[in-house]
Amino acid sequence: MTETLTSGEARLQAQAAPEGEIAAATHTLVIGPYLARSAHGAGYGPAAPTRSVEARLDEATGLAAAIELDVLESLAISLPRIRPSTYLGKGRVEEIAGLIRAREIGLVVMDCALSPVQQRNLEKAWGAKVIDRTGLILEIFGRRASTREGTLQVEHAHLAYQKSRLVRSWTHLERQRGGFGFLGGPGETQIEADRRMIQERMTRIERDLDAVVRTRGLHRQSRARVPYPIVALVGYTNAGKSSLFNALTRAEVTAKDMLFATLDPTARATKLPHGETVILSDTVGFISDLPTPLIAAFRATLEDAIEADVLLHVRDVSHVDSEAQAEDVGAVLRELGIETSADRIIEVWNKADLLDDDERTRLLNLSGQAKTRNDRDSAAPVLVSALTGEGLAALSARIEARIGRNRASFAVALPPEDGAALNWLYENAEILDRRAEADGTLHLAVRIAPEKEPRFLNRFAAARRLGRGG
Repeated sequence: MTETLTSGEARLQAQAAPEGEIAAATHTLVIGPYLARSAHGAGYGPAAPTRSVEARLDEATGLAAAIELDVLESLAISLPRIRPSTYLGKGRVEEIAGLIRAREIGLVVMDCALSPVQQRNLEKAWGAKVIDRTGLILEIFGRRASTREGTLQVEHAHLAYQKSRLVRSWTHLERQRGGFGFLGGPGETQIEADRRMIQERMTRIERDLDAVVRTRGLHRQSRARVPYPIVALVGYTNAGKSSLFNALTRAEVTAKDMLFATLDPTARATKLPHGETVILSDTVGFISDLPTPLIAAFRATLEDAIEADVLLHVRDVSHVDSEAQAEDVGAVLRELGIETSADRIIEVWNKADLLDDDERTRLLNLSGQAKTRNDRDSAAPVLVSALTGEGLAALSARIEARIGRNRASFAVALPPEDGAALNWLYENAEILDRRAEADGTLHLAVRIAPEKEPRFLNRFAAARRLGRGG
């Protein structure tokens, strides 16, 4: 259904998203103003002590490249402290102003969270548009979200962000509207009216999102009637989740070497080696210092991860900050109520094709040590390459073992003429082993899901229980 906006809301949407008007060809300067390590306690984010400055600046540049900005230069600045008025010191501000004029830069991306006052002061000093990390990520999400839910969530987050920045963004806000009654009075200022319109629009979006959530709940209920295990991929953005999703499901989800190449969750059915059907779900990538409005807005897209039977934590082990990225993902999972030590999580060490021989050997040794320490194969990380296919068979087997851990296994003997029973087993159970005697009698080892076990025992009363896990 097409939504009709009032004239005020149309103006609101046109003016409330200054980041949305950034042209791809804009000459851009990326600045990483990071607190010195001695000051990180009051710093840029919780990852400051562990994440390298070079990697953080590369990530910020990658975010700008994700919306095809023309990044002419990137600059890391070590700060002893944050200045309330301009974030940077006065000398730095003047130095960068000269660089902006010399390079004819039209946009400056600050890899930090700026207050509205800091943003306005920097724009005045530099004569260029300035956006912070939050504004940049909102811009990326606004361009990439394609589902109705995704676009509504992004708009809601963007309006919440803009609500505190009306003074900076708009030039007409000093005007006043006439009051009510016989004497009139000063009336409602434009800034008050626009803030009210933003809140009204946010309320409408929240109602629309509630309807979307209810619809998704109905879909989940219908899926529960045909209960397939859910395997959800989570991980830092650009860890290769979508490439791994495509490799495991033979799907064609967009997969690029780019931050936030895909945002909207995708689910596909796929079969494991012994015939078990699972639903594989690809979720939005995580990132350090994700804007607070987006953490709340995209919580719904991670519902599959919350309810999943198995979580694949996909890591780019070729990245210099792989450990720090893993900590960021773990923090988000814990915020969602998922314990990172839970049995249902499998660490997938992706991009093995980018490792040299020494690093590959080191990681394989670490995986073997984890296996020995936990005394079970399913607890060890799996080294894979979604690009070349290396390790995917082992990963599928690991997923199957994790799902089957609490499932009962049985030995079944079938006469050669009972094709219907054999077909039922292939449709409803995992066939772990099959062998035939000379007279044609089939002996099978099967594993059955708990909800199907009563029907199985009713049909195969002579089946012999082998144990659990298979």
